[in-house]
Amino acid sequence: MTEEEKGNYQLLLELCAAFNAHDLDRIMAHFAEDSTLDMPRGSRPWGTRCIGKDAVRKGLAMRFETTPDVHYGEDRHCVSGSMGVSEWLLTGTTRDGRKVEVRGCDHYEFRRRKVIRKDSYWKIVE
Repeated sequence: MTEEEKGNYQLLLELCAAFNAHDLDRIMAHFAEDSTLDMPRGSRPWGTRCIGKDAVRKGLAMRFETTPDVHYGEDRHCVSGSMGVSEWLLTGTTRDGRKVEVRGCDHYEFRRRKVIRKDSYWKIVE
């Protein structure tokens, strides 16, 4: 593993811990000003796209608002150069009391140890 990959791997571990702590400030400290976020749901093939750090923050805040006890467990991470993937099992309870349990992954792209792109995918549970 190169030094860049080691740093990016540590970044994935830190991001997962920050998401599980529901610490939006800690999460956003790892995002570049020009970052983008593609949420798993939306009216377009790529879901809902958030462009820029402020929009990314609002998009991520929604996760904690809609599922206040959200947790990313059974996590696994890998990196290759400036790309990374985190796999996880998302669990939680929505505000209306619905239990959620879904496998998913995030595809990341990094620049100088900052996230410039996060693309989230969820399994469709029926």
